[in-house]
Amino acid sequence: MIETQTKVKIDKLVLAKLRGFCAGVVRAIDVVEKALEICGKPVYVRHEIIHNRYVVDELRAKGAVFVEDLQEVPAGAWLVFSAHGVSPQVEQEAKARKLKVIDATCPLVTKVHLEAIALAKRGFSIILIGHAEHVEAIGTMGEAPEHIQIVGTPKEAETVHVADPDKVAYLTQTTLSLDDTKQIVEVLKKRFPNLRQPAKDDICYATQNRQNAVKAMVPHVDLLLVLGAPNSSNSLRLCEVARGQGVKSYLIERASGIKEEWLSGVHTLGLTASASAPEVLVQETIKYCRDHFGVSTVEEFETVEEDMHFALPYELDQLVKGKPGR
Repeated sequence: MIETQTKVKIDKLVLAKLRGFCAGVVRAIDVVEKALEICGKPVYVRHEIIHNRYVVDELRAKGAVFVEDLQEVPAGAWLVFSAHGVSPQVEQEAKARKLKVIDATCPLVTKVHLEAIALAKRGFSIILIGHAEHVEAIGTMGEAPEHIQIVGTPKEAETVHVADPDKVAYLTQTTLSLDDTKQIVEVLKKRFPNLRQPAKDDICYATQNRQNAVKAMVPHVDLLLVLGAPNSSNSLRLCEVARGQGVKSYLIERASGIKEEWLSGVHTLGLTASASAPEVLVQETIKYCRDHFGVSTVEEFETVEEDMHFALPYELDQLVKGKPGR
């Protein structure tokens, strides 16, 4: 063991047992790895398959090529859509370029897309609660742009205009803060008493579970570290949840991102990982805290357990079985 190199001494590290990859992320990574194995190199991926630099770099080293513009993909090449989903316009462009597409969109995101399509066909004004710049929200908006408006704050909810106040529905991005979303929905319900809500909550089970785990854990820690990426919505929300409970929280991509000044006066340090952060980085951070801050006790904080699995996309499943895709 390396001797502690700083004056900071942490007595205990409390680790969220419910942390890290969700079923949609596991599936997305599996899709790219299996596509590389079956289809050969390179396999192109539109946007980062998930928002995590470590995972993206690993897949890039194996032969994946990440692009934002389909013009970067050679005609006829294999293309994977990321877990965040795409708009119909992107699907049409891929078809026009004769790209061989494998759709790794998270099934929970696909659910929101299908809801948007159904509501638009019935003439509803749709309010999408989410972040306008997020790739998932952009994909959902593309399903019915003439029917959907995006709202990201209670203030925006106070001023949004619709064609018919009695025919309004809301949908949500899957990676939002539960508390922030609730505030926005409350505003919308006051303005539109007949507001239609999703039959089942759009915010994904993993996002909800990880936020609830943080809420339960933070009363027992002095500070919370969240492993994730700065462009990962679910990562940022975990930090916000902790701060909302009055506990300081910082987002780190790797253990080396921990700053000593954050830890002044901290005796019990909390650690969790977002739904897009791999377990290898959790273990790296634990070791770093042992080596640099003298942590001798690591305790797991238990809440609920998850047992969710998503099947491979049809196109890839057929390739695995040795059958031609659609």
